Amino acid sequence: MDLILVTLDLVGTFVFALSGALVGVRHRLDLFGVLVLSFVAANGGGVMRDALIGATPPAALQDWRYVAISIVAGLFTFWRAGTIERWRNPVQSIDAVGLGVFAVAGALKAQAFGLGPVGAMLLGMLTGVGGGMIRDVLVAQVPTVLKAELYAIAALAGAGVVVLGSALSLPVAWVIAAGIAACTGLRLFAIRRGWKLPVAQPPA
Repeated sequence: MDLILVTLDLVGTFVFALSGALVGVRHRLDLFGVLVLSFVAANGGGVMRDALIGATPPAALQDWRYVAISIVAGLFTFWRAGTIERWRNPVQSIDAVGLGVFAVAGALKAQAFGLGPVGAMLLGMLTGVGGGMIRDVLVAQVPTVLKAELYAIAALAGAGVVVLGSALSLPVAWVIAAGIAACTGLRLFAIRRGWKLPVAQPPA
């Protein structure tokens, strides 16, 4: 389980680091700024999760690979942003994959630390959305999770699949794959269809 958790965390770190760095490039930040966004987008949610469950120091601060992956992804994006931009809706697509990976990893780690189903789902969601929230705040944007098409709901769905699969004692590999697919698929489908939660309307 430890190997699975670390692998998922590192994969999610790379994907979200690309997303964070690309936002920095789009806002014309300098190299340091791009690397900062790369790191916080990739590790912010995991740091908050680890702090809440008492897994301290957080993995991102005690394992050099998290920092190294964030820097590599940030440097690649800084110098080759055009390559990533050629993908269709690059930030949203990258973000959706990272959301699925982190939601599943967060739920699994929460369960490994003894949290119940509700706590595991909430921490899975936090792991997925936390880094993106910090990233958006740093560039003075309303966080995506507060206005996008089924962002946090998708993360909850992925974490919920993990909780359900664990309760049914299903093979871990199948549960992980199903959780990532559920979250990423729902997020991408919501983007394509424009599905959103009701939006608050100010009084006339």
